[in-house]
Amino acid sequence: MSPAPTDAHPPAPPTASGELFARAHAVTPGGVNSPVRAFNAVGGTPRFIRSASGARLTDVDGNDYVDLICSWGPMLLGHAHPEVMAQVQAAVARGTSYGTPTEPEVLLAEEIVARTPVDKVRFVSSGTEATMSAIRLARGFTGRDVVVKFAGCYHGHVDALLASAGSGLATFAVPGTPGVPASSTELTLVLPYNDRAAVEKVFAEHGDRIACLVTEASPGNMGVVPPEPGFNRFLAETCTRHGALFVSDEVMTGFRVTREGQWGLDGKAEGWRPDLITYGKVMGGGFPAAAFGGRADVMSQLSPEGPVYQAGTLSGNPVATTAGLATLRLATDEVYAHIGAAAETIKVAAAEALTTVGLPHVVQATGTMFSVFLTEGPVRDFEDASRTDAPAYAAFFHAMLERGVYLPPSAYEAWFLSAAHDDRAVQTVLDALPHAARAAAAARSVA
Repeated sequence: MSPAPTDAHPPAPPTASGELFARAHAVTPGGVNSPVRAFNAVGGTPRFIRSASGARLTDVDGNDYVDLICSWGPMLLGHAHPEVMAQVQAAVARGTSYGTPTEPEVLLAEEIVARTPVDKVRFVSSGTEATMSAIRLARGFTGRDVVVKFAGCYHGHVDALLASAGSGLATFAVPGTPGVPASSTELTLVLPYNDRAAVEKVFAEHGDRIACLVTEASPGNMGVVPPEPGFNRFLAETCTRHGALFVSDEVMTGFRVTREGQWGLDGKAEGWRPDLITYGKVMGGGFPAAAFGGRADVMSQLSPEGPVYQAGTLSGNPVATTAGLATLRLATDEVYAHIGAAAETIKVAAAEALTTVGLPHVVQATGTMFSVFLTEGPVRDFEDASRTDAPAYAAFFHAMLERGVYLPPSAYEAWFLSAAHDDRAVQTVLDALPHAARAAAAARSVA
């Protein structure tokens, strides 16, 4: 019998997550139903979660983690909040879907209108559907076809918005993925974020053809890259001046960064509002629900009131709207203050840990939502974000996971907390950060 090699680690014992991942690969592309879950950006085996409660996740192997993903934002109150669960269980007991109007969808619509600058709202089932519908409505309302977006802003997997920048600043986009025909993006313009000169140039050249400009209210899909002061107001005013609609994507930030979303941080104080806004995540309370809303005269163009068609069998689902309504009603000022304080504590500790090991970094936030970039700051657009040290982040991620903290498995995502992140949960994160910073420094890529 040959002796066991002494210069290699023994094979890792099989895990329930590993076994499930192997089985999933046989029946699902990549073994997951949304790409970032596959851990491709950080390596290793994704954890299959069995249950969640409060601020914690439990995987199928029985490991517990403090959750800093919160289902990518929706779980503002924490997992399995007892009051939300009680109302959802009562709704399920009455039936899961009727295909008819219901009272919960009216109540949720009233709650959204009361909190935000929209006059009317239409429910859909996903953020992608919300943005797709808003773009269609903007084109129908204006009678124009061109759409302007920013590099690094993600608005769901809508063909026209899965676009990469063309060869020049004001040229039309090219498809950003196979499967999207050139015809789907030939009316899309992609600009660098936070660049006023680029916006002015595009509107000067194409203003009478632009139906709308769509932007994340504060981008979170390239990491958190806040709009520079006055940038959203500038976009709104530019659109108005050229007869285009300003579409603010608050699928991620809506009811997450404040009770009124990102608009509550800049638009409300500055006295402007978007023409259309898209919502998702928090407003569904963890269920597949989203919405788009806006000015009454624009929304009146939707069928059956107007000629722009949009429909959905499960739109306004009674269970989802019940969960969303319960979540928003429980999302008090005290909830946002608690999340903000916990986030601030973790942001400061992360910066201190990374400074101690000499790793370049910048922590950026909007409201209670933040990101840690492993690069020299500040990060103001997609090009800056792309310079983050991905290998160092992968080491940081796994070191945190080993210490019981579940971070986003990608260097280009936001970190989320909830009202359930108590002192014990926050302390677990603080205890893990120095270890993770050392691991990241050791893995730092050298240009």
